[in-house]
Amino acid sequence: MTDAKTWAQRFPMDRPPSMEELDQYADNPLWPELRRYLKAAYGAEPRMEYSRCGLEPGWNLKFKKGSKSLATVYLRRGYATAMVSVAPKDEAAAEGVLPACTEQTRALYRNTASSKMGRWLMLDLTSPEILEDVKALLALRAKPAAR
Repeated sequence: MTDAKTWAQRFPMDRPPSMEELDQYADNPLWPELRRYLKAAYGAEPRMEYSRCGLEPGWNLKFKKGSKSLATVYLRRGYATAMVSVAPKDEAAAEGVLPACTEQTRALYRNTASSKMGRWLMLDLTSPEILEDVKALLALRAKPAAR
């Protein structure tokens, strides 16, 4: 599907995309897999929100377990990016999880500044291994349901 329009032009604030349109636009098999995982492990359904952010305006999807934010997913043509925040209180646990993560995720963590709000990691879902990294980092925020 080729379309010269940007995401924000195609789906302006008054025209939210359907989930099918999101899936087609992202055209990334790891995106539906992440969505299924978030539902099965946390009961989290995507909540669509429009961002006016100057860097990347448009629709994104927020996933929560109760009132706790788990991740925000940004979709681009062929890409899905999961933003996962590691809270300051979880940084020690993250240091224990990171050795099992990909080098790409470890480098992202090391190169992302820590603040009083935590580290905001933007992980492009480019491989099944990075999807597993996302799952491991999400487990720091909230315990997944037993499988």
